[in-house]
Amino acid sequence: MNESQTLAKYIVDTDYNDLPTDVVDITKKSFLDGLGVMLGASGLGEGCQQFVSIAAAMGGKTESTILGTNTKVPSYMAAFANGSMSHALDFEDLGAGIHPNASAIPAALAIAEAKGDVNGKDLVTALALGCDIVCRLSLARSREEDPLTAGWYIPPILSAYGATTAVSKLLGLSPEEIVDAFSLTLCQATCSAELIHSPKSLIRSVRDAFAAKAGVLSALLAQKGIKGFDHPIEGKAGFFALYSNNKYNPDILTHKLGEEFESRNIRFKPWPSCGGTHPYAEEALQIANQYNINPNDIEEIRLLVGTKPIHTMLYEPIDRKKNPKTAIDAKFSIPFVVAAALKDKSVKLDHFLPQALEDQMILNLTQKITYEIQPQFDYHMLETQGLVHVKTKQEEIQSTRVEFLYGHSNNPMSNEALVEKFIDCATHSTGRISENYLKKAAQMILSLENLDNVREVVECLAETHP
Repeated sequence: MNESQTLAKYIVDTDYNDLPTDVVDITKKSFLDGLGVMLGASGLGEGCQQFVSIAAAMGGKTESTILGTNTKVPSYMAAFANGSMSHALDFEDLGAGIHPNASAIPAALAIAEAKGDVNGKDLVTALALGCDIVCRLSLARSREEDPLTAGWYIPPILSAYGATTAVSKLLGLSPEEIVDAFSLTLCQATCSAELIHSPKSLIRSVRDAFAAKAGVLSALLAQKGIKGFDHPIEGKAGFFALYSNNKYNPDILTHKLGEEFESRNIRFKPWPSCGGTHPYAEEALQIANQYNINPNDIEEIRLLVGTKPIHTMLYEPIDRKKNPKTAIDAKFSIPFVVAAALKDKSVKLDHFLPQALEDQMILNLTQKITYEIQPQFDYHMLETQGLVHVKTKQEEIQSTRVEFLYGHSNNPMSNEALVEKFIDCATHSTGRISENYLKKAAQMILSLENLDNVREVVECLAETHP
């Protein structure tokens, strides 16, 4: 079997009883986290309401709910609308350098509700497989072939394959049909890296709308008998040829399938900004809280930064990153995140509201930031001792290295912290949902294996609950 066929057979052959307990646990947490973030984005996400309005206006079969509303639309349009919300706050989970569940959760939820007979175990299995496939695709790529330099923005492209995997599993596709679905995804999933050069663009926020919709349509078309390619993953013009110059490690892609699950390495976000800013956020918070710094006393902030494109997009162009004009640009700005952390001893959703982008004290602090290039920094930007240096009127302070960021599997957020984050996000939803119903939904999700029908979760999060 080729690699496309191997992955497809793995998806078909794996069921809930094959999943290790810790994989089940992390998958439920990802679902809880993803739903909360999408609900929050329904009210706070820039550009999301435009996607919602288009999906709602399309009409068609009323089968899947747009979160934050009571509106039901065809499954692929629900995935489209909810997918626009999955990354809009940049607050969802991370793994393998990407957001592996960003498209899978809205796509799988839409199909689960549309089918009407999907239980919690089915959903957990589908999401666990989607996450594993996406992470393996990401990790197998050659790190010498940066898609950014070729003009591709890879996270939503990869994310679409998670959506395709999860939906294919829920629909019960055969291995041959899943290869067809991967082929159809290859023809739909795309994203230009031009978004990192366009400060007014909101595409970075809503990008996973297209990936989630592509995943649903790919699986549905394959189910209808649309034949794809023989080699959509490893072919001469397949996934790795397009996005990694055909340089990849096939062992990472298929080694110990069903034994080693990459979801075990998922990290949950305690702060609503790009994961690349989090080492700086945590170390800035470390300084702010340990030394109880008065922001007015800060004279200079020096940051150690890397030179790879995935690093430089977080601090260049410097003037733009010191004065972001949109929430998503602020979330991708190390200067803004560090300044917010030092000013308020926290980094919260409120820091990315329109009025916060004009907070004069934060902007004054960003102007005091300078950079020191560290060419040896690796992909994860964590190979140095202390990334943040602060000079005040009284002293000079250097942060200490944080080996495992808060939210990492080796420094995890507790269930209580994740539920608190879920509720905090959901309170920003466009729909009115009481805290009691939010807590009930959280309990359902954290015991998802006992749920007879996933529709119960959607109903619990209905807009009209007082």
